[in-house]
Amino acid sequence: MPVRVLIADDHEIVRQGLRTLLELDPEFEVVGEAADGAEAVQAAGRVRPDVVLMDLLMPELDGVSATQLIRRDLPDTEVVALTSVLEDAQIVAAIRAGAIGYLLKDTRADELQQAIKSAAAGQVQLSPKVAARLFKEIRTPETSPEVLSPRESEVLRLLAGGLTNKEMAQRLEVGEKTVKTHVSRILGKLGVQSRTQAALYASRIGLLPVDELGNSARTMA
Repeated sequence: MPVRVLIADDHEIVRQGLRTLLELDPEFEVVGEAADGAEAVQAAGRVRPDVVLMDLLMPELDGVSATQLIRRDLPDTEVVALTSVLEDAQIVAAIRAGAIGYLLKDTRADELQQAIKSAAAGQVQLSPKVAARLFKEIRTPETSPEVLSPRESEVLRLLAGGLTNKEMAQRLEVGEKTVKTHVSRILGKLGVQSRTQAALYASRIGLLPVDELGNSARTMA
């Protein structure tokens, strides 16, 4: 099945360019476009994409707020921030809102395509530089999270290491649906919105060194 993508950007030429790029690859299906954050939330609820490519600076509702609403209402939909802004505050805000990836608009076409596929597979991708920034800025939950079971701790460690749902299922000898259930419970217990936040938490509690976050994944610049 192709990865179903929703493109959210307030510039029509950017949306057209992304659509053209993705439609060249049969592994993608562009299921909708949105010109602002509010439209993105509405469109996501209507078409339920696998991945939303989300610009962060948009009118009506900014991309960070739109990401938070989409992740709250559609936990199976992943969001990749696609922006021209590389600032610590924006990176932190996007990840806190639930984005699984953060890309700049000058990213190469093949890297963008790979990032979308990885996001759809639930793969955490963190370059060491970005991981270090996030590790410093994103704190563990204010309240003590519920205790994870031994299996949930193992899933969290594998997730933090950058494994996809399929790879975790193979490693644990369970179905992908079971892995998704474990991940959903982990996010709920930790009180976080995204796998990336969960991965950072795993590093904070010593399940995985920060320099090994996302090592199994293709890193992003």
